[in-house]
Amino acid sequence: MTDQTLTPENKDTPQGLGFAIAAYVLWGFLPLYLKAVSHLGPAEVVAHRVIWSVPLAGALLIALRRTKDLQAALRNPRMLGMAVVTATLISLNWAIYVWAIAADRTVDAALGYYINPLFSILLGALLLGERPTRTQWVAIGLAGVAVAILIGFAGTLPWAAFGLMLSWGFYALAKKSLPIGPNQGFLLEVLILLIPALGYVLFLAQTGQGHFGGPDTLWLMGCGVVTAVPLILYANGAKLLRLSTIGILQYIAPTMIFAVAVFVFGETVDPARRIAFPLIWAALVVYSIPLIRQMRRRG
Repeated sequence: MTDQTLTPENKDTPQGLGFAIAAYVLWGFLPLYLKAVSHLGPAEVVAHRVIWSVPLAGALLIALRRTKDLQAALRNPRMLGMAVVTATLISLNWAIYVWAIAADRTVDAALGYYINPLFSILLGALLLGERPTRTQWVAIGLAGVAVAILIGFAGTLPWAAFGLMLSWGFYALAKKSLPIGPNQGFLLEVLILLIPALGYVLFLAQTGQGHFGGPDTLWLMGCGVVTAVPLILYANGAKLLRLSTIGILQYIAPTMIFAVAVFVFGETVDPARRIAFPLIWAALVVYSIPLIRQMRRRG
């Protein structure tokens, strides 16, 4: 799934709740769309996600009259360099996710996004000097046991899950240091990725490997909508909610992804994952209890 942004008032609003829930539900249904384009190469799908996100994100900034912020960012070499890092990480995350759906590894995609909040806590402790609470360490420990079980049974890491966890975790970390608004930052990232994306699509067209212009054209153009809309909804919702509220709501998407994987795609859950998933869910319960208490105290 994203980075978390606090509203200056640090309170929940009905509008923010609506934006965030809509974003997570759309992310939860995204595997259905990606399965429909699973016959296409992941790189081609990611390229079109970039290309068709640009006009949507650009139109939003024009409507909000925030284009000056983007112009300033484009003239700032340091900010551009930081945006290149975040753009690279998000494109890697997209590619792994598209591949996982096409390769019938949707369960692992859900696993990666379940573990991500706990990985972010660990990154904060190791790289930012943050001090996890006792319950957070317990949650991280339970997740570590789950990972050990997965490795012990399979003999290898579930690399799709870990690829999603690592790419999104470091993306969120890098995004925290990007001094630009969420809508402007998203457009800046896709603009940076636009040139290689266009180059790849043109290469596919010239070599006869591309699908744009054929029966899949509308599916490819729709990749921009299913990419940009939930990200924009989330970015605006996060500004109107407390961080703790966002922390609870973020489990909507992986729960839906897991349900789609099992009940729609018919993916099986092997014995290792039958043990690992309850451990991850237990870790998330332990992690969420202090957040729920905090929400009640502030409510």
